[in-house]
Amino acid sequence: MKAALLRHQDFMKLWIGQTVSEFGSEVTSVALPLTAALFLHATPTQMGFIGALTTLPFLVMSLLAGVYIDRLRRRPLLILADSVRLMLLGLVPVLWVTHQLHMNDLYGVAFLVGCMTVLFDLAYQSYLPSLISRDVLMDGNAKLETTRAASQVAGPGLGGVLVRTMAAPLALGFDSLSYGVSVASLLGIRVREPKPQRVVTRHIGGEIREGLAFVFGNRLIWSIAGCTGTSNFFGALSGSVYVLYFIHGLHFRGAWIGAVYGLGAVGGLVGAVVANRITQSLGLGRTLFLSIAVVAGAGFLVPLAPQEFFVGMGFLILSQALTGGGSVIYNINQVSLRQSLTPDRLLGRMNASVRFLIWGTMPLGSLAGGLLGSLLGLHATLWIGAVGGTVALIWIGTSPVLHLQSAPPAMSSEPSSVS
Repeated sequence: MKAALLRHQDFMKLWIGQTVSEFGSEVTSVALPLTAALFLHATPTQMGFIGALTTLPFLVMSLLAGVYIDRLRRRPLLILADSVRLMLLGLVPVLWVTHQLHMNDLYGVAFLVGCMTVLFDLAYQSYLPSLISRDVLMDGNAKLETTRAASQVAGPGLGGVLVRTMAAPLALGFDSLSYGVSVASLLGIRVREPKPQRVVTRHIGGEIREGLAFVFGNRLIWSIAGCTGTSNFFGALSGSVYVLYFIHGLHFRGAWIGAVYGLGAVGGLVGAVVANRITQSLGLGRTLFLSIAVVAGAGFLVPLAPQEFFVGMGFLILSQALTGGGSVIYNINQVSLRQSLTPDRLLGRMNASVRFLIWGTMPLGSLAGGLLGSLLGLHATLWIGAVGGTVALIWIGTSPVLHLQSAPPAMSSEPSSVS
């Protein structure tokens, strides 16, 4: 099966384009907050706003986007999303060079790029099962997560170097170019996507309710959504103050921050490589529980990091490595499980409903983190995020997901058949 995907030309085009795009996105993950913190002197509250606006679109537009993803062919939506992201991120270095860059500009770019990320991610997960057969979905998702993990190893380090050599706003131009490569790869795919199946109900509200009903009618899917949403809330709470804590609490420079993310992301790469073997050995349910437990435990290493530079670096790198490895293993399994459980005509709305729940918590977490950072301090906020992250374990630990050995057979096309 693995060799078959490597010979699948259209999958390879998608994979190669996404590899370049993921590297660019990891550069932005470092360059955007550093642009705010170092060049525009953002406060903890403003950093919270940046984080919130990046993920707010998942809360406000996911459900509507899911309707149209099920109504329309998905590849044109992918091309549109990457084209707009190319233009938006290319605008930041232009504004900076002309001395017209302000926090409001970063707010706008963060939100609009987030909107296009919603469209792309939902269409992307819904497009994959129409590009490759469902019996190789686990392998396809593993390859895509391997790419994501590899980009997390080198991308932040590259971002740190670019920030140091050409300034953070200019580094965002790199991500802009990477989306151009992704667009070109998507345009090169030759397999014609099937026309979406027409359904009787064409009322938007009715279609949104159908997607939500499918998710909440399936105990496995909503348990996964609850676990991921809880983890994302407290992860975003801590993440909103990471950069400021690294700079003001541990006195790291931009290049070292990139090194922490880059070296720590080796764990994600390892996780992508071993995910299938771990799942085969432990079973799907246990793998999901243990991987999210690793993510939760890693959160404690950041507030525990000592002030001594090299020891502190070790704590932070280990935290990032455990978070990356656990997250990748968890995501490969939970995404493949959701895709296997969902009929094609509902994939867009299922993904939209789940993303609404799991990513919709992130802007709330970012806002809470920014507020707590201003009121209680950065260190106390990190402790709150670490302790809160352990709550995510309850969702899987008390649900039928824990006892799954593998993904159940694909469901019928009718939501009513889901128990």
